[in-house]
Formats: sequence, structure tokens, C-alpha cells
Amino acid sequence: MTDEPNPEQPVQQIQHSSATARIPDEIGRGVFATAVIVLHGTHEYTIDFVQSLARPNRVASRIILPPAVANQFVLALEQALEKYRASFGDIPHEPKPPQPVKRPPLEKNTAPSDTSQPEAAAGIKTTSENSTSNAPFPVSNSSNTTLPAPIADIYDNLKLPDDMLGGVYANMASISHTGSEFCFDFIAQFFPRSAVTARVYMAAPRVPELLNSLKRSINAK
Repeated sequence: MTDEPNPEQPVQQIQHSSATARIPDEIGRGVFATAVIVLHGTHEYTIDFVQSLARPNRVASRIILPPAVANQFVLALEQALEKYRASFGDIPHEPKPPQPVKRPPLEKNTAPSDTSQPEAAAGIKTTSENSTSNAPFPVSNSSNTTLPAPIADIYDNLKLPDDMLGGVYANMASISHTGSEFCFDFIAQFFPRSAVTARVYMAAPRVPELLNSLKRSINAK
């Protein structure tokens, strides 16, 4: 014998607010990210926030968003950037890495000093390291321009902890900012109470690239 559905049973729609979302202690301190990788599948978008301040680069947080929420996140991020500009002006540009000093060619019959070659090598090495410190992508040594790389090669050079492989789910996001950084709270809205599943901080100059990456991924789908 099966229970027949009761047509008179009320159906309630749960209303959630990001202001009332519970923030677990281990989530509240958040993580800092310097780069982002956006992947998309049939039913979800995956956002990998990357820390590239040290080697190896590592995924600090992996967020799984449904397509509808990813689109809403893009709109919310555009609005947040507009509010930032209204309050603080244009988003500051990141300082460029120092360029190697070009030395004049040595005159004929002039032998280089013993220390000239090590100094030049050290300068080139420092520039190369700085140029790759802000993104997990290979950089051409000849032009110092970022080149796209196969996604498998990118992840071969990323540390992705086992406990982060499945990521965390979110169907809502809250964005706040100061003059120097943005804070993203990713929230899972489930009965009886919504909860923050991840909190990520990014420096303000990095946020436009997050927006551009999301748009490229959505347009490519």
C-alpha cells in the first residue's frame, strides 16, 4: 500500500539570506588567492582559486556552481566592481615585474670582468621568477608574455590536495570589498539554514581577471 500525495498539502518555498548564513570557524578565516582557473561541464562550473606566491602553486579553494548561479555571480561581480569604482576610483594596476637592465656592448679588446656574467645571470633569473609568480601558467622567457597552456599541463604543476578534489558546492554568493581587496562568500542554501562553504579573498587588481575568466568560460560553453 502506498501513500497517495495529498493535493492539499502546502508547498513552502524556503527564503534564504546571505546575512543569516552560518559561518563555520574553519571557514571564517578564509583563504587568499592570487589567480583563478575556471572550468565548465554540462551541469556545473568549477572555480579553482590558486595561491601562486610560492612553489609549487596550489589550489586554495575549489568551488562548484550550477550554471544559473555562475551567471548570477557574473552579474553580481560586475555590480560590485561598479560600486568599487564609484567609491575608490579605477582599480589599481598591479606593479609590473622589473625588467633586466640592458648593458651596453663591450668594446673590442676589452675583457669582461669576473663578476659581470654572474650578475647578468642573476638579473635574468630574478625577472623570470617574478613574471611567473602571479599566475600558474608558463611564460615565454624571450618576450615575458603569458601564453596559454594545455589544461593538463597546468594541473601537472599545481598542488591539488586530495580533500579538495570534490570541491565545495554553492548555490549563492555574497561579495564585499574594501579599497584593497574583495571577499567572496560562497554559500550553500539548504534547509533549515544556509551556510558559508568557502570564503576567498583576492586583491582588488586581480578581480577583473576573475570576471573575464568566468565570462570566457560561460561564452565558450
